[in-house]
Amino acid sequence: MASVFTDTPLPGDPNDYRNRLLDGMAASLAARGYADTTVADIVREAGVSKRTFYEHFSTKQDCLLALYQAASQAALMVLRSAVDPQKDWASQVEHALGTYLACLASQPQLLRTLFIEILHVGQPGLAVRRATYQELADFIVQVVQDSRPEVERRTVPMSTLAMAIVGGVNELALEAIENDRADRLADLTAAASWLVRSVLAAPD
Repeated sequence: MASVFTDTPLPGDPNDYRNRLLDGMAASLAARGYADTTVADIVREAGVSKRTFYEHFSTKQDCLLALYQAASQAALMVLRSAVDPQKDWASQVEHALGTYLACLASQPQLLRTLFIEILHVGQPGLAVRRATYQELADFIVQVVQDSRPEVERRTVPMSTLAMAIVGGVNELALEAIENDRADRLADLTAAASWLVRSVLAAPD
């Protein structure tokens, strides 16, 4: 399985062990699912000891939360890099969303677990998901402010519109994942782009 990280730590870097554990968790999730994954599975996939695991994480839940955050950050980096300020905002939206959804679809088995299993660990899972949604919403606000400042003068705050967009796009993705179409998330680009344009262009 490809790493969920975009950078490669230097040999001997303590972060290398942490990243290897996160990749080990990702591999075990894809093979077994969260419920059947054990710390022994994670360290075997990572090629490290249990002692090393407990130097970085207290429980497998902590490792799952860290993996969710790492995978989300990697996807957000892809989204940010896909925005071209030289293009009109509608073109930016479609290109960026297509790139983002294709990135998510590149690891469909892991994606299913992260979207669904994260909801099964209670408040900690909801908290990291909420933080990710907020980052995505903040990014939308930034892009829109740069290209369509008039939207900020609307009655409904841009931050509220952005969160509605993030929730809608992620629900479309979740539905596809639940219906075994995780590897075809890019097919949602047109619908997701329409949602963004409609919300931002709708009259007050």
